[in-house]
Amino acid sequence: MTDTGAAIVGTGLMGRVHAEALARIGVPVVGVVGSSSDRAAASGLGAYYCSFEEMLDDPRVRSVHICSPNHVHHAQAMAAMRAGKHVICEKPLALTPAHASDIVTAANDFGVVNAVCFISRFYPLCQRAARSVRAGDLGSLRLITGSYLQDWLSKDTDTNWRLDPELGGPLRTVSDIGSHWLDLVGFITGQRVESVMADLTTALPERSSTDDIAGILLRFDGGARGVLTLSQVSPGRKNQLAVELSGADASLRWDSENPEQLWTGHRDRPNQLQLRDTGDYPAGHVQGYPDAFKAFFRAVYDAIDADEPPARPDYPTFVDGFEQVLLAEAIAESARLETWVSVQR
Repeated sequence: MTDTGAAIVGTGLMGRVHAEALARIGVPVVGVVGSSSDRAAASGLGAYYCSFEEMLDDPRVRSVHICSPNHVHHAQAMAAMRAGKHVICEKPLALTPAHASDIVTAANDFGVVNAVCFISRFYPLCQRAARSVRAGDLGSLRLITGSYLQDWLSKDTDTNWRLDPELGGPLRTVSDIGSHWLDLVGFITGQRVESVMADLTTALPERSSTDDIAGILLRFDGGARGVLTLSQVSPGRKNQLAVELSGADASLRWDSENPEQLWTGHRDRPNQLQLRDTGDYPAGHVQGYPDAFKAFFRAVYDAIDADEPPARPDYPTFVDGFEQVLLAEAIAESARLETWVSVQR
């Protein structure tokens, strides 16, 4: 098949990130869809469609990247799969567990490659951390702690469509950045969250409908306990996802603002600071956020080139997206009831 490639739905930041990463791995972008033709034309992303339906009708479009506001993910993913397209969706996969379940079922029924953009898994040292845990280097995991802190909404003049629950959903900080932390921890440890105790806070009263800050206690199915802090109103923290694992024999820590370093802690010998020694560039040539997207898309497009989902995907799928929707539901319920809530699977 010639002259085929991807279409991108959404012309904001994530649409541009997807377009750049696809270009870097040699996947052509056939066209983009915006909220209007004018926005699509002004995006600078190349050829564009006048409507979502026009894009779906184009036989050159093999895969659809959904980078639109959260409230349309369900409808757009379902329509793309019905049209026989492979689908890569930004998170959240959907705003409700029922809609997320619909999407997972449809992906299985249509047999399309499907993925959700939890790209933190693809930092080389996060991959190394996962291998270390699976090899038993840390011993049994006891405590999983960390945070995801940003400052882009710390002023009362800061605004974005994500602040509107009709567009972004009822949870903002938890869904927007907490899902990345929770997915990464699940990937590294191989453990799932069983139950949560959550406290959600809105620091700026005019945003009373969505959360600025979250504090969450976690119980994992492997026996570990967890503590997670989330904030989009922490001045000076631009995009810091930090994870620390405490095992019976050793500890690990990784931080997205220092992605080239993995700290290992020991009781009876010196601690270690390991630098990245694998990846696309030599050590000392920093690999960061765009490179994680590139690695993610490579894995997904290996499956798309085979024209079917692999038996054991090495990338996050709609099942992983569904998991985060279920976790968000439990977190919201816990905050409402002010008690521990089990994750309903």
